[in-house]
Amino acid sequence: MRIGELSRRTGVSPELLRAWESRYGLLRPIRSSGGFRLYSPADEARVRRTSALITDGVSAAEAARLAGNDVPASEDAGGSLVADVTTALHEATDRYDAAAAQDALDRLFSSVTTEFALTNVLIPYLRDLGDRWAAGRVSVAQEHFAAHLVRGRLLGIAGDWGARGGSTAVLACMPGEHHDLGLVILGILLSRRGWRVTFLGADTPFDTLEAGVRSLRPAAVVLTTVDKRVFRRHAESIAALATATRVGVVAPVDLEAVSATGADQLMGEIAEVAETLTAWRSAD
Repeated sequence: MRIGELSRRTGVSPELLRAWESRYGLLRPIRSSGGFRLYSPADEARVRRTSALITDGVSAAEAARLAGNDVPASEDAGGSLVADVTTALHEATDRYDAAAAQDALDRLFSSVTTEFALTNVLIPYLRDLGDRWAAGRVSVAQEHFAAHLVRGRLLGIAGDWGARGGSTAVLACMPGEHHDLGLVILGILLSRRGWRVTFLGADTPFDTLEAGVRSLRPAAVVLTTVDKRVFRRHAESIAALATATRVGVVAPVDLEAVSATGADQLMGEIAEVAETLTAWRSAD
């Protein structure tokens, strides 16, 4: 990617990215045939790690040093690890082999940073899993097996996401929505951006959610559904909640429908949603 795209993804200005590159050697671009500097997912991972460490109070120089050591050569090489782990996961989950799938995940998380694993391996793997199910190449049982296995592993990684950070983000699926795996991933990414995450998960009643908001006074509430009918069913409750706190909605509906509730529509990949929410916090 060009430096402008790297800046957009990470929320770090191009000027600061250039400074980190020249002063600390944090970024390792290659040259395109046209002479442009191109940055890799590993560069993105180092920038995110550096930003997170600085937020935790580490000096820029030390943060860059730690982040540079934090992204191993396998990330810089790219491609081979991603392809190998993805293939291993598909083969293991297709034959319901939990041990082999966990071995593949062990290899992944021991080789690269958590953010790289999520954004470059697991999110694309889960998307492809959904596409394979839609095309009839895997069964409902295989899809559920794989999703639950990955979900369990990610919840283990999430660990203390509610015990650290500053601003609180409350994450919940709307009532009637049971798909919360994307929300788990979002929570992990937010926790690594300095948020304190309160995860309410699937099928969260609005009275429970409203009580939590009164108690926690969060900086943001994220509500998700993959079904536009669920959003429409709860539009009035979303509007009521949006009078008390800032609400972001991930749902397959148009911007006008979300805006009418007083909430903000969150769009893009999960990492982009995490960056949007973090920008909200910075603006406040």
